[in-house]
Amino acid sequence: MSNTTPRVRELNLYRQYFDLVAAGTKTIEVRVKYPHLADLAAGDVIRFRIKGTDETCEVEVKRVTEYTDFEALLVGEGPANVNPTASRDEQLANIRAIYPPEKETLGALAIRIELIG
Repeated sequence: MSNTTPRVRELNLYRQYFDLVAAGTKTIEVRVKYPHLADLAAGDVIRFRIKGTDETCEVEVKRVTEYTDFEALLVGEGPANVNPTASRDEQLANIRAIYPPEKETLGALAIRIELIG
């Protein structure tokens, strides 16, 4: 008999991205491939929280795809799925403002998400 309870991860998210996830319009979450995310898999649940608040929303992970860098991720996933309100160049600049070059060298994860409820 297998365990049917999904693993729940809690991750912080900036307000602008949280609102897009909560509206269901952001379907790809971008993260650096940190060791604590290395085993993230389809079926897991992510509870996004706006840091310093009680505001949360939950999504189910549909797939996780690894890319060498953020540029390759945007090409592979399509910028509109990452942030439908910003151009590709704006997104690349925003992502790199969050994650400096030494973090990007760890690899980039595209996490396909679907809002729960």
